[in-house]
Amino acid sequence: MQFFNRKAILLMALLLSLAGQAQVKTDGLGTWNVISGKINFNSKWNAFGEAQLRSQQFFNGFSYYEYKGGIGYNIQKNLTVLVGVGNYHTYTPFGNFTDPELANEVRTWEQLTITNNISRLKLEHRYRIEQRFIGSSFHSRFRYRMNGILPINHKVLQPKTWYAGASAEVFILDKAPHFEQSRLFLGLGYQLNEKLTLQTGFIHRFDQTSSYTTFSKNFIQTTLFFDFGQSKSGRERHPSTED
Repeated sequence: MQFFNRKAILLMALLLSLAGQAQVKTDGLGTWNVISGKINFNSKWNAFGEAQLRSQQFFNGFSYYEYKGGIGYNIQKNLTVLVGVGNYHTYTPFGNFTDPELANEVRTWEQLTITNNISRLKLEHRYRIEQRFIGSSFHSRFRYRMNGILPINHKVLQPKTWYAGASAEVFILDKAPHFEQSRLFLGLGYQLNEKLTLQTGFIHRFDQTSSYTTFSKNFIQTTLFFDFGQSKSGRERHPSTED
């Protein structure tokens, strides 16, 4: 797993460099509000559903929502494949779902997730290929995300466990300028019981448009995770959104 650890370090360095090059920073602290649910049918099969509501200001200026779901299959204890589909709605910024609606996207994707541990640190490497249908247009996108979880007051995640979480993700298009977006997240979580986990933190988003204009914005992301049948999966818990 040393290959994945080196790659994680390189990805973090790249994203920090890109974030430092942002030319425009939009004002105000926005919010990403997430409910994410997963059900494990047995040690192999699982399903998920997730909904998000985003605002450009602090719980004001809601201009985006999405909902999605999918099916996952555990090939091995640390190797999972998943297929998903979602609907994504974007409105005029800084209004509360103010018309006109700028985009109504249907998205399908396929992904591979590999997990490994370094002592108490739990790492997740997610590779995703997306097919995006926006109006009459279509394009593909590749995403890689490295997500880390570090339990604080227990060696593993269990009820009444605090943990630190961090992730870095890069988005690559199938056409120029290819690089589209990066995200950095740093936060804290608490597993309330066997089924519920609450996580909140700071997310920095850096975007590049087709005309090579760059901009960035900061958000508070809060996620409530529902996890049913975790004991059936035979896998360690690793809270992460399917966004």
